[in-house]
Amino acid sequence: MKRVVITGLGAITPIGKNITEYWDSLLSGISGAEKIQRFDASQFKTQFACEVKNYDPLEYFDRKEARKLDRFSQYGLIAAREAITDSGIDFSQHDKTRAGVIFSSGIGGFETFEKEVVDYTNSNFRPRFNPFFITKIIPNSLAGQISIKYGLQGINYCPVTACASSTQSIIQAFNYIRLGKADFIIAGGSEAPITEASIGGFNAMKAMSTNNENYKTASRPFDATRDGFVVGEGAGALMIESLDSAIKRGAKIYAEVVGGGESSDAYHITGTHPEGKGAYLAMKAAINEAQISESEIDYINAHATSTGIGDLSEIKAIERLFKPHLNKLQISSTKSMTGHLLGGTGAIEAIASCLSVQTNWIPPTINTRDVDSSIPSEFNLSLGKKSTKEIRYAISNSFGFGGHCAALVFKKYTPK
Repeated sequence: MKRVVITGLGAITPIGKNITEYWDSLLSGISGAEKIQRFDASQFKTQFACEVKNYDPLEYFDRKEARKLDRFSQYGLIAAREAITDSGIDFSQHDKTRAGVIFSSGIGGFETFEKEVVDYTNSNFRPRFNPFFITKIIPNSLAGQISIKYGLQGINYCPVTACASSTQSIIQAFNYIRLGKADFIIAGGSEAPITEASIGGFNAMKAMSTNNENYKTASRPFDATRDGFVVGEGAGALMIESLDSAIKRGAKIYAEVVGGGESSDAYHITGTHPEGKGAYLAMKAAINEAQISESEIDYINAHATSTGIGDLSEIKAIERLFKPHLNKLQISSTKSMTGHLLGGTGAIEAIASCLSVQTNWIPPTINTRDVDSSIPSEFNLSLGKKSTKEIRYAISNSFGFGGHCAALVFKKYTPK
C-alpha cells in the first residue's frame, strides 16, 4: 500500500474566503453567524445563518461562466483552485489519467432548483426553464466541472451521504491512491443551502436553532441550552497525493492520511443512535486502519452540531472508545464558529484537523458556557479559546442523515 499525504488546501467559508483567513478566524474564535442577508427571513422561525460574507461571483468568474454555475459549484471551484495553487502542481507535467476528482455535495444546486420552480409558477406555468437548469442542480456537476477545468481524466465522482459526504470523498481518495489507482485526487465538498425552502424545511424538522435574539452564540455544541444547529455554506478542497509523488516533486506536506472508517447507525433517517453506535464503529475502524491504539489520538474535531441528541451520542461513542485515555484527549467543535455546512462540512473540518496536526494548535469550541450535565467532567472540550499541545494523530468526524458515519485519522508527517 502507498502512503498518502495532503499537499494542498483550499476553502471558502463563513469566517474566511481562503485558507489563511479561515484558519486565523478559527484560532481567534470568530462566529460566522449573522442575520440572513440573501432573502427576507423575517417570517421564518430561524432568521440567521452562517453565510459567506461579501461574496461577489464576478471576483472569481466572468459573467457568462457564473450564470452557468449554481452557488455550490462556484464555491467548490474556488476552493479547488486554491488547493491546486497551494499544492504547486502543474498538471501539464503529469499524467492526467492518474489525476482525479472526488468532490461531494449533500444537496447540490438547491438555490437554482428553488428559483426555477418559483419562476415557473410565477409565469402561470409556462415551461421556460434555464438551459443550464439540470446541470446546475445535479450534485455531481461540481466534480465534473473541476475535472473539465483542469483536464483531469482519472477517477471522477461525487459521494452523496448528507453531512458525511465530503469526509467520505476524502476517504475514497485515500483508498484509491494507496491502492495505486491514482497519484493525485482533488477531494472535498461544497454546499450552498441558505435559501427559503432550505431554512423552512429544516425549521419544519425542528433541527435548527431558533435563538434569533442571540444568533451570534446560537451554535453552542455541548451546552445545556443548545437548541439546534446553525446552517452554513461554503466549500473545502484538499489535494490528496501519494507520498512518492509528493517527495519526487518536492511538495510541502501538511499531514498524512492514515485511516478512514465508515459505518451506519442503522437506526433512524435523521436521528443519530442514542448510544453513538455508528460513530463508535467509524472511529474504531479508522484507528484500526491507521494501525495505532486509541491512546495515540491527541485531538478530535467533533461533528458536534449543537443538537440535543447528536452531541450526546457522539460523546457516548468517544467515551466508550477512549475511556481509559480521556484525560489526554482534546475535543473541539469548529461548527461553533462556521455553522454546519452539511455536505461541505467534513472538508473544512478535515482542513482544520490537518492544520492542527501540522501546527499543534487546536481551535476552540466557542459559545458553550454551561456544559450539559450528561457529559462527564473528564472531557476536555477546548472551551472559549485556542490551545496548544503536541498533536501526532487527530480524528475528524462526520455523521449524516440516513445514519451515515465517517471518520478520518490524520498523522503528523515527519520526513525520515
